[in-house]
Amino acid sequence: MFSNKFRDMHSKKIGWIGLGNMGLPMAKNLENAGFSLSVYNRTVTKAEPFIDQSEVYISAIELVKNCDIIFTMVTNDQAITDLFQQIFTLEDLSEKLFIDMSTISKGLSLKIAQEIQERQARFIDAPVAGSTAPAKEGTLIIMAGGEEKDIEEALPYLQKLGKAIKHLGPVGSGIAAKLAINYFLSIIYQGLAETVLFAEKSGIAREDMLAIINESASGSGATKVKTPLLLQDDYRPAFALDLMLKDINLAKKEGVNTPMSAVLIDSYQKAHNAGFGESDVIGIINYLKQIQ
Repeated sequence: MFSNKFRDMHSKKIGWIGLGNMGLPMAKNLENAGFSLSVYNRTVTKAEPFIDQSEVYISAIELVKNCDIIFTMVTNDQAITDLFQQIFTLEDLSEKLFIDMSTISKGLSLKIAQEIQERQARFIDAPVAGSTAPAKEGTLIIMAGGEEKDIEEALPYLQKLGKAIKHLGPVGSGIAAKLAINYFLSIIYQGLAETVLFAEKSGIAREDMLAIINESASGSGATKVKTPLLLQDDYRPAFALDLMLKDINLAKKEGVNTPMSAVLIDSYQKAHNAGFGESDVIGIINYLKQIQ
């Protein structure tokens, strides 16, 4: 599918905007690979780990001016809108390649792509499947939408971030796949939490129930990665519940309309309202415990 004839990737100046829980380790993987990297984050202190080897900017506009390929990894529609409103004040964006790895609405992604193309620049949407551990390990799954030649140019960098890069079609395809997989994960996590609580109510220890789940056909990478959090009753966020709520609402906006979707949105919204939004997504168990 992809040509092995890449441009000289080490001659390109790479920019990374957004150093949150996911963005920081991902950018670190590019730095560790030896690329010419520049970084920017609204909270400047988050860029401190890059001071020794990379260039740290205090302005997103200045970073974009001085980079050929710009990765963006921010929280939501509003954050990406604010960012590109700044970027679009620049007179010349021609030939730059923007790779947005955020999870935002498909409509907004398409709108940004169109505005970038009107400025003779290029755009890929490339959200990821995986949380903080795969981000650190460079083993994310990357779902990409864009032109073949642009994906090919981005591939050497994406390969340092993920174990699989799926080119799914035109711009917007990556976001569509990301919303679908996160919708599925929202089902798994709520189901896992409900099952653990049901088993405990019936006198089955949490440790035993999780072992049964993970050693049976119902086990998966998703259940196994959340097992330590459930056993330790420690819900510091690898992927926050509020982010899952955002994503399933985006899935609803894009057309998911099923009995299950209505239940999930209601549950995650009520968990947010109950104060669990900043915990890990599997922290929904604490909300469910309150209402059982």
